[in-house]
Amino acid sequence: MKNSRTKKLTTVGMLCALAYIAVAVGRIPVVLFLKYDPKDVVIVIGGLIFGPLTSLAMAVIVSVVEMVTISSTGVWGCMMNMISSCSFACTAAFFYKRRHTRSGAVAALACGVACQIAVMMLWNWLAAPVYMGYPREAVEALLLTAFLPFNLLKGGLNAGITFLIYKPVVTTLRRLHLVER
Repeated sequence: MKNSRTKKLTTVGMLCALAYIAVAVGRIPVVLFLKYDPKDVVIVIGGLIFGPLTSLAMAVIVSVVEMVTISSTGVWGCMMNMISSCSFACTAAFFYKRRHTRSGAVAALACGVACQIAVMMLWNWLAAPVYMGYPREAVEALLLTAFLPFNLLKGGLNAGITFLIYKPVVTTLRRLHLVER
């Protein structure tokens, strides 16, 4: 039992490190101040393997480490990163846990993308005026022209990449005896 917990903790720690590396080297400016990074791919893989609470823990850990090391967005950016990552990864992991099939994975990832888009549209509307110092009217004008397309792109890329690499990643982790069958 102890060996299993140690393996899980080590594997989750390794996945957190990979997610952080994805932020540090994979950040791509998209529109305005919005940047895409593939960290959510790693976070959702952790959740698909170990469950939604693991996604939650990974999102918090990676966002906080990002905030104190390489981010210039401070506490607001950290909070927005956590909310975005959790809404996608925890939702996908929750639904995948109920239907562990290829079609279940597609449905779970689609639910994760839909949840992330809805949640981030609301949070951008609520937080951007405070966080960015923009008037609410300016933020409302950006919702459909910047935030929605960005979140569609981000969610679609994260879901697509996850779908393509999940099985090979899990197979490798199983071969290394880091996750159970």
